Amino acid sequence: MSPNSLPWLLLLQLLLHLAEIAAKVPAIIIFGDSSVDTGNNNYIQTTARSNFKPYGRDFIGGQPTGRFCNGRLATDFISEAFGLPPAVPAYLDPKYGIKDFASGVCFASAGSGFDNTTSDVLSVLTPWKQLEFFKEFSGKLKAYQGEAQAQETLSEALYIISLGTNDFLENYYMVPCGRRSQYTVEEYQDFLIGIAEGFVREIYQLGARKVDLAGILPMGCLPLERATNPMIGACNEMYNKVASDFNGKLQFSIEKLNRELHGIRIVYSDIYQVFLDVVRTPSTYGFEDAESGCCATGIFEMGYFCNTRSVFTCQDANKYVFWDAFHPTERMNRIVADQVMNATLGIFK
Repeated sequence: MSPNSLPWLLLLQLLLHLAEIAAKVPAIIIFGDSSVDTGNNNYIQTTARSNFKPYGRDFIGGQPTGRFCNGRLATDFISEAFGLPPAVPAYLDPKYGIKDFASGVCFASAGSGFDNTTSDVLSVLTPWKQLEFFKEFSGKLKAYQGEAQAQETLSEALYIISLGTNDFLENYYMVPCGRRSQYTVEEYQDFLIGIAEGFVREIYQLGARKVDLAGILPMGCLPLERATNPMIGACNEMYNKVASDFNGKLQFSIEKLNRELHGIRIVYSDIYQVFLDVVRTPSTYGFEDAESGCCATGIFEMGYFCNTRSVFTCQDANKYVFWDAFHPTERMNRIVADQVMNATLGIFK
C-alpha cells in the first residue's frame, strides 16, 4: 500500500463509521393498544387499567406501571436491543419529561383499535388522539433538541404500530348492532387496512421513515377465546383465520406504501407465527401452560378481575405463555421481541 492511499483509506473508514452511526435508531415511538401500552391508561378515565398488583410484580422494582403484564412488554425489550432504555415511558405519565421521551415514548392505550368505535367501547385513546399527543411531543422535542437534531431524531426513530386485535374481539364480534351489522368480516378487514394506511401516511408527513407494523396474533388461541369456544379448550380457528387473513392484507398494504412513499421503510412483524409456534409446542420453548393465564384462574380474568385477592394466581409466571386471559407474560414478550429483532427489525440496527 502506498503512503498516498492511506488518507483515502482512513477517509473511507470514517465514512463507513458515520454511515453506521446514522443507521442507528435514536428513539422508539409507539402507537397501539394493551400489547404496547406502558401506562397511559392510568391517566385517562377508563376501566381498562392494570396499575395494581399482581400486574408488574416482576417488573423493575416490582411495581405495577399500567402494563398488562407481570413485567416488561415486547417493546421494552426491543428498546433495550437497540441500546436504548430498557423500559419505554408512557407519554401521559407525569414522572417523565422530554429528556426521557427523547429516546423513547409510548402513546399507546389499552383497549384501542384502528377503528375509533373500538376505542369508544372502553373510553380509551383513539389512534388519532395518540397522534395528537405525538404532534405535541414533536414540538417539545424541537424545543429541547433544536430543530435540526429533532428532525433527525424523528426521521431516524423506529415507529412501532400494534393495533387490530381489539377491533375484532372487543368490537366486531362483541357489539352485534355495530360494525358487524354494517360489514362482512372481509369488508371490515379492508376498512381497518384503509385506516392503517391513512395512519402511516400521517406519521410519514410528520417525519417517520422507519416503521414497524405488527400483525395481530392468533387471537382464537387466547385463553379467553379458548374458554368461550363451544369446543372448550380448543383454539377458535375461525378467529385465527380472521387474524391470518387480516395479516395477509396488511402485508400487501405495506408493500404498496413502500412503493408510494419516497424514502420510507415499512416492515411487517409476524407476531402471528411466533405465537402459534409457542402455543402449539409450548414445551419446546420451556413453557408448561399455553392454555390459561397465570393470574387468577387464567381463563376469564384481566384488568380489575386479575388481582392479589385471587388464591389461584400462579407463583412462577415463567411457566406460562399468558399472564392473564388476554395478555402474554414477560417471558413470552421477550421471545416475541427476540424473534422480531432477528427476523425483521435487525435491518435498522
